[in-house]
Amino acid sequence: MIRRAASRLVRKRLASNPAVALVGPRQCGKTTLARSLGGAYFDLEQESERVRLDVEWESRVSARERLILDEAQAWPPLFPRLRGAIDADRRRNGRFLLLGSVSPALMTRVSESLAGRLAMVELTPLQWGELPGEAERNRLWLCGGFPDGGVLKPRRFPAWQADYLTLLAQRDLPSWGLPSRPQETLRMLRMLAAVHGQAWNASQFGQSLGHSYHTVNSHLDFLAGAFLIRRLAPFHANIGKRVTKSPRVYWRDTGLLHSLLNIADRDSLLAQPWAGASWEGFVIEQVIGAMALTGRPFEPYFFRTSDGHELDLVLETGGEKWAVEIKLSSSPSTSEWERLNKVADMIGATRRFLVSNISTSSGDSRRGAGNLDWMLDVVQDG
Repeated sequence: MIRRAASRLVRKRLASNPAVALVGPRQCGKTTLARSLGGAYFDLEQESERVRLDVEWESRVSARERLILDEAQAWPPLFPRLRGAIDADRRRNGRFLLLGSVSPALMTRVSESLAGRLAMVELTPLQWGELPGEAERNRLWLCGGFPDGGVLKPRRFPAWQADYLTLLAQRDLPSWGLPSRPQETLRMLRMLAAVHGQAWNASQFGQSLGHSYHTVNSHLDFLAGAFLIRRLAPFHANIGKRVTKSPRVYWRDTGLLHSLLNIADRDSLLAQPWAGASWEGFVIEQVIGAMALTGRPFEPYFFRTSDGHELDLVLETGGEKWAVEIKLSSSPSTSEWERLNKVADMIGATRRFLVSNISTSSGDSRRGAGNLDWMLDVVQDG
């Protein structure tokens, strides 16, 4: 079994909080990670499990064994019970580990009943640093990080991703509250794949679907909350130039993106005109995921002016601004480094990094050019 990097952060949060919510997309490994930490497990999507927990509640909450409550949002009466159990003994930490695949429903329950009593940890699909060898890492961009999606067993890609999205559209997303027919949802997902890495234009997108921009914004909110889509907000700086105000949309897992775009192998991927945008989104997710696992607070953005000056990723953390530019090339030019420095100066970036597929890295933790391995080391070291 692959050891998940998030396990350390989950243990840390359990040691200092009565309850922890481990959230992330379906099939990313939440249940496997939770059960490896030990505890009594209940799958609350199953009626029989809800009945069993209801009957055993008093004995379970008074016992020393941790309760693992999977898909906790599926049983709303749970949350006031958790609040009462936690408040009855606030000195006991690590008692409850809640798992959830859809953020909006879970967060509504948390905010109503468990504010100040619970810590959140997000589990992503498998990340670069978690994979056991070079072959798996070489497949990660193409196949994405879902453990069953091909990164570990290549023959499963891209059929696994197609089945995954179909099941989400037909069963999970409607049950979680998305007011859209399955075929319409799948059409929206394919359209979102076509605008990966681009500025979000709700009015134009809505016209293509026959919906108002309010409706498509609402649907996008839901897909972001279900950990499928990332909206990267624009960074605003007082620089005397007009800056882009619309967010960019990215598929968080490139395996899902490539399946929607009918890409089956790496050669086909590299031949596409949008391969650079796919790589950009992949690196952004790896960097954001690695930063989240450090436990340091941060906010991710992109930056672009009306006259074309841009940064693919801006990280604000610890009073600093990190400027990150991402290139698919294995031989970035000096002019690309010069452009990065020029735009980084515009926003007052204290650190600046050029990430590409270069074999030899140069620089240090403040500024430099290197590959993804090197960049993730910089993030981890802080």
